[in-house]
Amino acid sequence: ADGLPIISYLDRTNFDLKVAHCDDIACESATDVMLDSEGLVGWYTSITIGADGLPIISYYDFTNQNLKVAHCDDIACESATDVTLDSVGAAGEFTSITIGVDGLPIISYYRWTNFDLKVAHCDDIACTSKTFSTLDNAGIVGRYTSITIGADGLPIISYSDATNQNLKVAHCADIACESATDVTLDSVGAVGEYTSITIGADGLPIISYLDLTNFDLKVAKCSNALCAPYFRRR
Repeated sequence: ADGLPIISYLDRTNFDLKVAHCDDIACESATDVMLDSEGLVGWYTSITIGADGLPIISYYDFTNQNLKVAHCDDIACESATDVTLDSVGAAGEFTSITIGVDGLPIISYYRWTNFDLKVAHCDDIACTSKTFSTLDNAGIVGRYTSITIGADGLPIISYSDATNQNLKVAHCADIACESATDVTLDSVGAVGEYTSITIGADGLPIISYLDLTNFDLKVAKCSNALCAPYFRRR
């Protein structure tokens, strides 16, 4: 909210979650702060700015194999309040966080115990409580997740189907993403790792990802808001 970049990351030396708040818009210098040092924490971090103007970070607690969220107490994130969101089994890898049209954080992640794609929709801006949904459990799915909000106001998630080595997308049916329609976008060779999704100026999703077969960077541009191959608007 101060117009300056802020970055969440893993301090691998100490296995801590850290944040760097840039001192200028080009980030030529920054102030770094340790936010969570309880065990081995800070894997798979994702950061966004909440409706309150404060940064909020999703990340993986490797020690307890949990999904955690740190809600910053100020815009520079000099301190934060962290909460455990999912502690059922091993859950929380490959997190991605965004803010929904309801002003609440929503997080996509991988549950290693059941090899599922999951979503946690927060019930408040600090994410002190949440609602869970399993979106895809067909094989080993949900790694390398990336979430954004579509032009239709609904979350859309790109992710990897490791069983079939495909790129998939889940388009949520409601703002809390209690259910979703999943589509395979690319199934040529081994594709779909390291996905990143955003919405273009035309309102359509666009996804970057790795083609592991050819070691290439690929992009998939959706032709409709659902990212469905055979979609006709009535």
